[in-house]
Amino acid sequence: MSDVRKHLLSGALSGLVSTVCLQPLDLLKTRMQQVDGTFPRSHNAMILETAREIFRTEGLRGLWRGTTPTLLRNIPGVALYFTGLNYTRNILSATSYFSVTPLHPPQTRSGSVLPKLSSQGNLLAGAVARVAVGVALNPVTVLKARYESNMYAYQSLPGALLSLLRSGPSEVFRGVLASSLRDAPYAGLFVVCYEGIKSDVSHLLAPTSATVSAGVHGFSAASAGVIATMATHPFDVIKTKMQVRTEDRYHGLLKTVSTIWHQRGVRGFFDGAALRVSRKPLSSALAWAVYEGMLMFMRT
Repeated sequence: MSDVRKHLLSGALSGLVSTVCLQPLDLLKTRMQQVDGTFPRSHNAMILETAREIFRTEGLRGLWRGTTPTLLRNIPGVALYFTGLNYTRNILSATSYFSVTPLHPPQTRSGSVLPKLSSQGNLLAGAVARVAVGVALNPVTVLKARYESNMYAYQSLPGALLSLLRSGPSEVFRGVLASSLRDAPYAGLFVVCYEGIKSDVSHLLAPTSATVSAGVHGFSAASAGVIATMATHPFDVIKTKMQVRTEDRYHGLLKTVSTIWHQRGVRGFFDGAALRVSRKPLSSALAWAVYEGMLMFMRT
């Protein structure tokens, strides 16, 4: 099997696992972020009340609402991201400025088969790969957000997609700037932190088996996910508002920022942060552990 197919397959599998396991947290985050105006009660009370309402009206399956568009977004998205990230890292590793020669063979030291780069190289590779995939799949991202919201009554996924396409480019690429402003620093910071933490942990706990390697990759990804998530969460709120709300005050990046600021102040830019911080590290841990584990399995 070619390297490209290996990365596509490993990325697709990691996207499938993380999506199915963690969709309820993503659903609740979207419901929190779609609120227009001030919250009538505390965040924790809102989360519990929203979960109870979904369970009461839609049953347990309701917590997995939007899973299909999320899978359509995440399986190819994660596969293309990991493949693009590896491709970009291979290109950068061929330059003297971004390349790093490890003191130990990568597989024996960190349980990884990926190319090694400087912090600047990891930052650039992560940002470029994530933004490129995000822009290409933005139409599905819009559908995902609207399916998770309770403000749209789509009857079928093909019908929803057709309706979105008929709305024109402004709707198809709605929120793409906010998504890019979130994804570029998120992915860049994540890859830098992930590689740094993985290297440090590998010196303390040598990955002598597949199980230990998976633990190292999972812990490193979860830790990097917390750091990158908190640093970029405001843009996630802005993106969701722009993609879900139809009022004129949410048309455009600056309008949306101004609306959130006047309604909720600084706190408004961190709506749903607890849910995203709960989901992103777990999602990253599952995705990277499965991805790197699958690569190592196919290589050996």
